[in-house]
Amino acid sequence: MQVVILGAGTVGTSIADELCHHGHSVAVVDHDPEVIRRANDELDVRAITGSAAQSSVLFQTGILGADLCLAVTGSDEVNMIAASMAKAMGARRSVARVYAPVFRDLSTFDYQRHFQIDRLMSLEHLSAMELARGIRNPGSIAVENFARGELEMQEVAVEEKAPVLDLPLKDMQLPPGVRVGSICHEDAMSIATAEDRVVAGDRLTLIGTREDIDDVKERFGSGSPAKQGVVIGGGGETGYHLARALEGRRFAVVLMERDRQRCEFLATHLKHTTVVHSDSRRRANLEEERVGSADVFVACAGDDENNIMACVEAKELGAGRTASIISRPDYANVMEKLGIDHTVSPRKVVAQQVLGFLNSGALISRAPLSSGATIEILEIEVLPGAPATEHVLAGLSLPPQCLIGAVIHENFVRVPGADDRLCPGDTVVALVEKSAIDATLKMFSTNGGGGA
Repeated sequence: MQVVILGAGTVGTSIADELCHHGHSVAVVDHDPEVIRRANDELDVRAITGSAAQSSVLFQTGILGADLCLAVTGSDEVNMIAASMAKAMGARRSVARVYAPVFRDLSTFDYQRHFQIDRLMSLEHLSAMELARGIRNPGSIAVENFARGELEMQEVAVEEKAPVLDLPLKDMQLPPGVRVGSICHEDAMSIATAEDRVVAGDRLTLIGTREDIDDVKERFGSGSPAKQGVVIGGGGETGYHLARALEGRRFAVVLMERDRQRCEFLATHLKHTTVVHSDSRRRANLEEERVGSADVFVACAGDDENNIMACVEAKELGAGRTASIISRPDYANVMEKLGIDHTVSPRKVVAQQVLGFLNSGALISRAPLSSGATIEILEIEVLPGAPATEHVLAGLSLPPQCLIGAVIHENFVRVPGADDRLCPGDTVVALVEKSAIDATLKMFSTNGGGGA
């Protein structure tokens, strides 16, 4: 496929390298001639010097026939303008990297919809979600960046004496905002149906808001699990997003941040996190915050070496598990030797997201439900004239191996009911068995093509 990358910094070049290895045709734009010279020497790309926000430069990249445009310069505003222009000029999908949380905050303004961009992507948010996935496991399959971040997918295990044992899903009386997406029984995962019954040991995927899911979790267990203590070192954007993802009934979160002004921001925006003005790089401060008694310590500072040292110190103090953000790929091999249990590379996380966008037709993105799973999470655009618009959901001839988990209509995200009807321009988030993907996509395409 043809991909245009605007910005040849660390993120842009790493994505370009990954895409070239997968055989895609890549054009790269950067305003710095030296950066472009290096890209030409080191990558199998077409490198162009110029401003990402100028139409003449975009035209040179072949944007009119591009399958995907990624705007990943160092400026949020340039990225949004460039991605919007690329979409208007003919790129099939456009993605803009943003750093400031305000651009992804729908309560103030819907920048994504206003600029007609397919996705606003935050490296820090994606990295935090990947860390959260590791911390919540096995309590969660994923905290995915789908449905505009307003819904979650969490996994719950059905325990002995749970109130829902041997009940059909249709009789569980779950709230309208929660849906069972999949059932894993004796290591075999399948799409949930209304007639399915659960037994002790089954693992269910719940779809809904975090608050709604928390309200129903106790129906699948014998009681509320004990809270786990999580200490996060570093209150930058990654630490902030991680704390937000973990806030709730299952985790007691402490966030250490050395900048007092940043602490005030964090304390204002994190309602259920204890924010401490303290430097996690110092062992004495880790001892003072009782990191040794924490179930999990996560290093989210902006420096790899500081993150590594903080994790080593936390482990020596007795922390149950340690996790860290690591940007340099050459450090990955030493993490396990140092006793660090889980690492996340922002560049790898972004590359995985980008590869999921390389699709055609109505399919926007795809990702496996979990490692090795035969079920995938699909984001699908409802095209005008598609069969999926002809009836309410209950009347659609969708494959039984497909479950509609969420619908995004304008700026409203919801878990749909049987009587809901899809409209052109809606985005659907569906769980689909791999064998049923082509049949599912035909329901959302105008010409009947699958597009997978």
